[in-house]
Amino acid sequence: MEKDEIHLRRLPAAAPWGPHTGSEFHGVDFLPEDLNEAPEETGMRVNKKYSCLPAEEKGIHIINIRAIEDIGYDQHESTLLNSLSKNPDADCKYGLYFRDGKRKVDYILVYHYKKSSAGKTLTRRVHHNDSSARSTKQDQPLPGKGVQLEMGESEPHVDYHEDDKRFRREEYEGNLVEAGLELERDEDTKIHGIGFVKIHAPWNVLCREAEFLKLKMPTKKMYQINQTHGLLKKINSVIQKITEPIQPKVAEHKPQTVKRLSYPFSREKQHLFDLSDRDSFFDSKTRSTIVYEILKRTTCTKAKYSMGKGEGRKKETTLLNKRRKCGKYGITSLLANGVYSAAYPLHDGDYEGENVEPNDRKLLCEEWASYGVFYKYQPIDLVRKYFGEKIGLYFAWLGVYTQMLIPASIVGIIVFLYGCATVDENIPSMEMCDQRNNITMCPLCDRTCSYWKMSSACATARASHLFDNPATVFFSVFMALWAATFMEHWKRKQMRLNYRWDLTGFEEEEDHPRAEYEAKVLEKSLRKEHKHKEKHRYFPEETANKWRKRTDKEKLTWKDRFPAYLTNFVGIIFMVGLTFAIVFGVIIYRISTAAALAISSTPSGRSSVRVTVTATAVIINLVVIIILDEVYGCIARWLTQIEVPKTDKNFEERLIFKAFLLKFVNAYTPIFYVAFFKGRFVGRPGDYVYIFHSFRMEECAPGGCLMELCIQLSIIMLGKQLIQNNLFEIGIPKMKKFIRYMKLKRRRSLDHEEHMKKKQRYEVDYNLEPFAGLTPEYMEMIIQFGFVTLFVASFPLAPLFALLNNIIEIRLDAKKFVTELRRPVAVRAKDIGIWYNILRGIGKLAVIINAFVISFTSDFIPRLVYLYMYSENGTMHGFVNHTLSSFNVSDFQAGTAPNDPMDLGYEVQICRYKDYREPPWSENKYDISKDFWAVLAARLAFVIVFQNLVMFMSDFVDWIIPDIPKDISQQIHKEKVLMVEVFMREEQGKLQMLETWKDKDKKKGENCNNHSPRLSRSHSGSLSSCHSYPLDV
Repeated sequence: MEKDEIHLRRLPAAAPWGPHTGSEFHGVDFLPEDLNEAPEETGMRVNKKYSCLPAEEKGIHIINIRAIEDIGYDQHESTLLNSLSKNPDADCKYGLYFRDGKRKVDYILVYHYKKSSAGKTLTRRVHHNDSSARSTKQDQPLPGKGVQLEMGESEPHVDYHEDDKRFRREEYEGNLVEAGLELERDEDTKIHGIGFVKIHAPWNVLCREAEFLKLKMPTKKMYQINQTHGLLKKINSVIQKITEPIQPKVAEHKPQTVKRLSYPFSREKQHLFDLSDRDSFFDSKTRSTIVYEILKRTTCTKAKYSMGKGEGRKKETTLLNKRRKCGKYGITSLLANGVYSAAYPLHDGDYEGENVEPNDRKLLCEEWASYGVFYKYQPIDLVRKYFGEKIGLYFAWLGVYTQMLIPASIVGIIVFLYGCATVDENIPSMEMCDQRNNITMCPLCDRTCSYWKMSSACATARASHLFDNPATVFFSVFMALWAATFMEHWKRKQMRLNYRWDLTGFEEEEDHPRAEYEAKVLEKSLRKEHKHKEKHRYFPEETANKWRKRTDKEKLTWKDRFPAYLTNFVGIIFMVGLTFAIVFGVIIYRISTAAALAISSTPSGRSSVRVTVTATAVIINLVVIIILDEVYGCIARWLTQIEVPKTDKNFEERLIFKAFLLKFVNAYTPIFYVAFFKGRFVGRPGDYVYIFHSFRMEECAPGGCLMELCIQLSIIMLGKQLIQNNLFEIGIPKMKKFIRYMKLKRRRSLDHEEHMKKKQRYEVDYNLEPFAGLTPEYMEMIIQFGFVTLFVASFPLAPLFALLNNIIEIRLDAKKFVTELRRPVAVRAKDIGIWYNILRGIGKLAVIINAFVISFTSDFIPRLVYLYMYSENGTMHGFVNHTLSSFNVSDFQAGTAPNDPMDLGYEVQICRYKDYREPPWSENKYDISKDFWAVLAARLAFVIVFQNLVMFMSDFVDWIIPDIPKDISQQIHKEKVLMVEVFMREEQGKLQMLETWKDKDKKKGENCNNHSPRLSRSHSGSLSSCHSYPLDV
């Protein structure tokens, strides 16, 4: 071809080559020499700028670029754009499609680039060399040696790190094209310095990957779902009519009577599937999943040599040589190394505004992510269709949990109302409030505190009865059974969803290794290789190759991870110790503040000491818990990262375990202290226990510590839900959105015309927050589940507050996923993973803790012991006096007696304190009495009986409720039978076809034999052809 000849060719669709970037002519592809075997469809891949095509165009003519360069053609890119399309943004639906308006964008890669004139010239030259090297599969020449710069003799300043990133992007995108994907680049965006690579998976790639991933797809075969009959059918119809107003108005939520038979996709059995509409056969969620699998699997094997000089160049060359030996740079590695800044699938479109086309995102926003539909069921099938099974299962679990809180809340309210109704009939609290008893109590602190009347604690005693009554024991048993029922109900719901979502035979395969793991393995292999070379410098080449193969199969052992394990152990112990130290500091605060407030001269100040100290201490605990929650979350992630787990699943499970352990200790340590330790190690008047020889251990109120436990639990639970779960989730995204808005406003003031244009879909999604996983969402619900079950004996209203919170939480999370976050990659999952085991563990632990709370924290057991062993008339009269011991004020230690012994107006000789001890007039004065041992034995016996009884009942509930609903097991069996029938019919059809062809073959053979010999000889060619048929079944 002559140098100045312009050569025109036709561009086919699915050609296996990438965008050629070695010319100043942007927006078109460059063809290989041989085009004979290319497919027929259009395969436009664009570099640097959009290539605008009319919607009806099947292909475009390609001009020989070398000829254009030689004749000096230098038309600006915008001229080409304007000449080919009048409204390119409308054709591609503002970024949802390629510029041809036909190929859908399935995934987006985002990268940073720097614009400079010198950089552009150099980049074009390097692109040309790269593409030629890639086509010949040879190593890249070093820039500076094989490249002639056009900027004169002086070498322009080049960012070598950016140059290396650009080189790896080019190679990676070329490998994606070789894998069958189609790419289109856009750097002409409103976000300066940001480039976007749009990825489209053609039909043949989707079919290939669906077969690899064993995706179950609906076939043409449909079957009838078993329906209930008789009375159950009438009941179900009545329930459907009643619940119709609270059902979401989406097609996926309507009850179905028929279902398509699903089967793992196979290209050989495409005739089984309904392929009438290929565009919608694989939905957007499935397409993005397939592309993400290709992105993870596709590797970038080369790294560019540095263009530096001297010592710096040697270091760069050594580093990049190591990178070349790695051999694997998937999308996770490229994101971690900053080659790409983001990778995400696109949302289906806008969710608000005028003239918005109907899409699943808009429907989810209206019927799910709105506070106005809080009373409706969630459209779980639509959530799964849009976000994938893993996120769908989370919201399904959250919905089941919220529904199950309704009966628990009702029973909790009944228990609370029972306490309110019987408070005036409670004899112990009436005795405490009766001023005629004139019971004088011992001082609550040394010197500054004086004697006080028991009747002053009347309000606390009456309030304690609201939560410390016989109904709370029943409620504890009920909540233990409720937890077991909830777990069984969720398992059944999960099986229904697995059947509905075609996950019944799904087994999770081993995930790709994480980028950090591969880097560690590379580092280990390089160290071994270096040591081996030093020991065997004159080693034969064959043996060296064997050694290199051995190092390629390296993996991290426990010895490699031992420093990380040790750091994890020490770090977790330190964090737990830090939590204990903070709780201990709050205890010191309570003691010192109580002593300081007791000096107050006003009687009202002295009477409100206990309430003031408790409230302020709980608020301090709440603030510390919220702060440490964030700190512990970051520390748990760092501890997991240094362990270098192999796969993302291992990383997630280890992270969940560490984060849950630290946050569990952080949230429940103050509550455990009040429930089981406060008032247990006080001592007695004249022989108190002191901290640091100055602070006396604090005591429980005369009505017991249960009321204080209730206050502690309610404030921490409500405060955590209000501040951390709701305020942070609403406030922080709004703040980030406002900051982004202010930044865009500044840019608009600089470039008003540019920002008046409507943004592309991928630009809008890039400004959204990246998806950070479901761990924070699950974690806050699991901690709440602990508040609801662990100490429910002290706070029956916990399920009610959890229910109110979850009603808001569901819509808040939904709004965040639909409007605030980038669309996450759909992940297939058939269960909620490790979270189910954590829930079961909390349920078992709740039985034990509630048994101890009832027996040791409340006065339930002492009342029973008094009623059946010590009561003279079979009533609770005299119970308060029975629980108080006497102390002679003359036995105070020196310096501990009250400074004002006449504060009550009379001289006190005997004061009372809550304990079971011998009186001062006994021979063994102040020793523990027999009553103490009787009550202790009853408490331990109650713990054993309660725990075993409730555990047995929970296991009985677990056993009696089958994990798989009967109708679902029948439907699964029916699917298997139908699938066998389909294949049997197919085989029978094939056999009949073969038999028919054999019969035809015999008849034609007989006809050929009946011909004359002369005709037979003349038709020898046709005779041989009588027996050859293409058996294309």
